Amino acid sequence: MSKKVILAAGARPNFMKIAPLYRELKKSSSITPLILHTGQHNRKNMSDVFFKDLQLPPPHISFSIKGHSPSELSLFMKRELDKLFSQKPCDLLIVVGDVTSTFATALSGSKYGIPIAHVEAGLRSFDLSMPEEINRIFTDHLSDYLFTTSRYASENLKKEKIPESKIFFTGNVMIDTLISFRPQALKSDILSRFNLEKKEYALLTLHR
Repeated sequence: MSKKVILAAGARPNFMKIAPLYRELKKSSSITPLILHTGQHNRKNMSDVFFKDLQLPPPHISFSIKGHSPSELSLFMKRELDKLFSQKPCDLLIVVGDVTSTFATALSGSKYGIPIAHVEAGLRSFDLSMPEEINRIFTDHLSDYLFTTSRYASENLKKEKIPESKIFFTGNVMIDTLISFRPQALKSDILSRFNLEKKEYALLTLHR
């Protein structure tokens, strides 16, 4: 019998992380991967466009939620997640990253005894004023399988007394996405669109 694996995502960074995982899981005849969209980012330019560009199917399960603060989002998500997971819909739940959806999904899944895998585990800023740091710590300690992007992340988990048998250094799935879509990126018209010369500009991204 095919094992059902839910890939949970809800915010823009999550979509790029589940894309290579979904494609690999689809190759297995013994696994049925299902995409769960928690609804954290549900506007077209923050959600639909990424499913299209990343060549992902529409979510198999999706929530329509309301709320703006992390606590409000968690409350709405938790209610919908509890309904879903009370039915034991999967054999493994995969969560990625460190957004509100990540922690809310892991918390609900653990409540119903569903095994949890956290991709991008062990990253730490050591700044508890960041909501993401709280999400990372709690998600890691709720998870049964912790997949890390670096040796540094693995060491962080060991320092927090997480058993080494749960920790797997696998690398960064964002690199898989980058490599997969590099050919499309090289065909982009971004330079002509913004009247730029190759190697004569700088790109800066800012968070918060």
